[in-house]
Amino acid sequence: MASRRKGRILAFQALYFWEANQVPVDELLSFDWVDEDKLAKLDEGIAVFSRNMIAGVIENITEVDNLVKKHLDNWDITRLNRVDLAVLRISVYSFLYHDISPSIIIDEAIGICREFGADESFKFVNGVLDSVRKTLQSSAKDKK
Repeated sequence: MASRRKGRILAFQALYFWEANQVPVDELLSFDWVDEDKLAKLDEGIAVFSRNMIAGVIENITEVDNLVKKHLDNWDITRLNRVDLAVLRISVYSFLYHDISPSIIIDEAIGICREFGADESFKFVNGVLDSVRKTLQSSAKDKK
């Protein structure tokens, strides 16, 4: 599963780059922004996983962002730093559209935040994602 982690990191980086530079989606998905040496070493399976996640987040950005916004207590999404926002987006998208254990999604998000975020980012992201998880699990139970 290490390849999935690499794929999530690549998707996170793409979404960070997209938010910062507002580049066209096709440029993101072609990985034109990745260093040539790293791109040459990129496993096709990781690339496919990342592309699907990037495209999925962007295609569903309104739904993903709305869910993030609902769980930001006294905080506005426009004030989030880009690292936290990108991690929250891929994680919420995974909650909604991937059949992955929520604990794995949250653990991966915390790991990415620890590696790329500010010192306390992982605590903030963990809190938001745990709140999203609880809401989604509660609404899933209500539908049954």
